[in-house]
Amino acid sequence: MAPQRITGAGSGPAEASGTPPGAVSPGAGGAAVSGARLTGSGGRTAAARRFAAIARRRGAGRAGCAVLLAVALTAGSVALGGVREDRDGVAAGAARGGPGPLSAAGPDASVPALQARLRAQPRDFGGWAALGLAHVEQARTDGDPSRYPRAEQALRRSLDLNPGNDQALAGHAALAAARHAFTDALAYADRALAANPYNERALCSRIDALVELGRYADAARAADTADARRPGVPVFTRYAYVRELHGEVGTARRVLEQALAAASSPADVAYVATQLGRLAWDQGDHGAALRHYARALAADDTHLPALEGRARAKAASGDRAGAVRDLEAVVARHPLPGPLVALGELYEVRGETAKAREQYALVDAWTALARAGGVDVDLDTALAAADHGDRDAALRAARAEWDRRRTVHTADALAWALHVNGRDEEALPYARRASATGYRNAVFLHHLGMIERAVGREEDARRHLSAALDLNPGFSPLGAREARAALKSPEAGR
Repeated sequence: MAPQRITGAGSGPAEASGTPPGAVSPGAGGAAVSGARLTGSGGRTAAARRFAAIARRRGAGRAGCAVLLAVALTAGSVALGGVREDRDGVAAGAARGGPGPLSAAGPDASVPALQARLRAQPRDFGGWAALGLAHVEQARTDGDPSRYPRAEQALRRSLDLNPGNDQALAGHAALAAARHAFTDALAYADRALAANPYNERALCSRIDALVELGRYADAARAADTADARRPGVPVFTRYAYVRELHGEVGTARRVLEQALAAASSPADVAYVATQLGRLAWDQGDHGAALRHYARALAADDTHLPALEGRARAKAASGDRAGAVRDLEAVVARHPLPGPLVALGELYEVRGETAKAREQYALVDAWTALARAGGVDVDLDTALAAADHGDRDAALRAARAEWDRRRTVHTADALAWALHVNGRDEEALPYARRASATGYRNAVFLHHLGMIERAVGREEDARRHLSAALDLNPGFSPLGAREARAALKSPEAGR
């Protein structure tokens, strides 16, 4: 049975949807790919860890550690950063994933299978588009941005063979979004939808791009349109997030529950259950979050976002040892900034400062690799560096990101970067803007409260710091500790 549309949760009239062409593919030709052997990223991570270990043994300071990490990264980039082709011109690479499923279908092809097909049928434009998308999906899952040039090459080959085909244009939209080039992603999605208004991937990428550009009203209309044309798990999860950004947590939860009911593959069950877990954790319901993450991992025990989410919920519930074990398992496989910072902060709380510094250094390593792969990582840089790195670099990155896109997340990042640089009067309007849509986020409330405290607005500061802890008392090991300390200080009681 086909998934039913979301009803009763709309945000306004949908855009015109037209009539489906008679023989339109569902837009899943580039569905996520699994099972391929991963190469490269693990080696670079191991090299970075070895160099960090050498730095510690030699007693190198932060700068020395950074130099050694740079050497490791340079070696990895030289070996793996380029696009390597076999003699038949098929880009070598690996497979699967993304920040959320762009197709409700499970993996239907592996990169080696696509390569074999293209060797036999080198003019198959759909096969080239599927190969490009497979590289995008894998890169967004395993954190290896060296795959993006391979994806771009395959997608260009598809367009060379069939200019204007919607599969390749939708693939370019997904690639641009993965590189955080959201203006380009929107343009490619619009071109794909002009060719095929029912391309699921393009519909989803369009929502993603509008959200990440801070165009939330437009994103809500795009979500309504996607729901009218292609209801299913990929659309439902995006619809839910748009409503959450508007503060409609109940609607978001209901839509995710509908998505979970519609999910059929283990990958979809894992993804949607993880989103329900994140939503519960954000609202401070750590028990419900742990139950959702358990369901996700029962469906797919390799789903790392569920393992990361479980770690955060464990930490918030007092099981810090269990949280550390889970996060260590996550970063051993995919050392991305979010789990690296979370693990580093747990190490800090336990007094293991050397281990914490190593995690923060690896964030810098990942950032260098991502930039080499053409990814805009200024938001990641600003958030990590503001608390655990170069504060001047954090402010430069936050300003650059704000100039590109004005979202609640970039507003918060810029506010916090200004705060850690002692520019709180300038920071306050951005901190207020981060919460202006009604989005309920304890980190944003903590940042707003600390900035208000710094400018002498003690009553406002107390209200927002208390609200952060009331919403999610375990939102961050270090942030929650700072909020509690601020509330206990003499100034907070005045």
